[in-house]
Amino acid sequence: MRLGWFAMRRTAILTFALLLLLAPAAGAQTPPPQPRIAAGVSAAGTDLSGLTLDEAAGRLYSTFGPVLGRPLSTHVAGRKIALQMADVKLAFDVKKSARRAYNAGQAPHSGPVNVPLYITYDAKAVDAYAKKVAGRVAKAPRDASVKIGISRITKVASRDGRSVDAAALAAAVGKVLTDPAQQRVLQPALKVVKPKVTTGGLASAYGTIVTIDRANFKLRLFKRLKLSKTYRVAVGMPAYPTPTGRFAIANKAVNPTWTAPNSPWAGAYANESVPGGSAENPLKARWMGIVNGVGIHGTGIPGSIGTRASHGCIRMTVPDVIDLYPRVPVGTPVLIGN
Repeated sequence: MRLGWFAMRRTAILTFALLLLLAPAAGAQTPPPQPRIAAGVSAAGTDLSGLTLDEAAGRLYSTFGPVLGRPLSTHVAGRKIALQMADVKLAFDVKKSARRAYNAGQAPHSGPVNVPLYITYDAKAVDAYAKKVAGRVAKAPRDASVKIGISRITKVASRDGRSVDAAALAAAVGKVLTDPAQQRVLQPALKVVKPKVTTGGLASAYGTIVTIDRANFKLRLFKRLKLSKTYRVAVGMPAYPTPTGRFAIANKAVNPTWTAPNSPWAGAYANESVPGGSAENPLKARWMGIVNGVGIHGTGIPGSIGTRASHGCIRMTVPDVIDLYPRVPVGTPVLIGN
């Protein structure tokens, strides 16, 4: 009997001690419940009504995390140029997104509320990506031009260029990065860049062209890319050949003064100036300078036309050079060839 009493007492003491351990400390309070997001509040279209901040953060992560981590791609002009999220340091803060939704629900409002996600990225990296896309796609326009041949002029057609507005593309990329509902494939519009000189404008751009055919002693005058007139000429003798190449009319004069070169062929006139109109002046009536003292001029020896007789200049009969002179402005392209 005595042993039974001691056992019962021991059991009672142990039970009391266990109750003391399990009982809350005196004065301790139960943690308050987490705040919940008000009804009718969404983030990026996902309903968060009644969720705690942790629950809302979890839902946002599972809903948008995989989408926001996917690369973005720009498709333009047959090219596909990807952008990885790590390249722009994209960060999706689910806790701040949940807190933004909670705060919006606490503010006075009527009807449903939808807040954007809290997403950050490196704007400079986005600008760099947009410029890279624009650079890869850009194509400069080609002005129309002409290929000047001795006997014909050939047109080289113009070509449109293209470009992409890098600033507009950067703005579009930023919108996609912060809105998971946006398509992650961008297709920016191509802008057509027109050339300054079009094929249709060639005739005006090249209103006058002169060619010198040394082999056949012909000067051809082209107007608006079409052969206008052909003149017989004399060219430089073998010892003083007329230079070949592409030049332009550099200067013009009526009855020009001749300043004789310091050369044996000038004889007594070396380094001397002979007035225009003088019988001793070999530059008759008109002068159209080309390069290095070589030019087109009238001659007092019409019998030399059709031969290699000059010291490099192109000789014409006086009536022909007077006829040509007003038709050829300074700057006119001149092609001299064999």
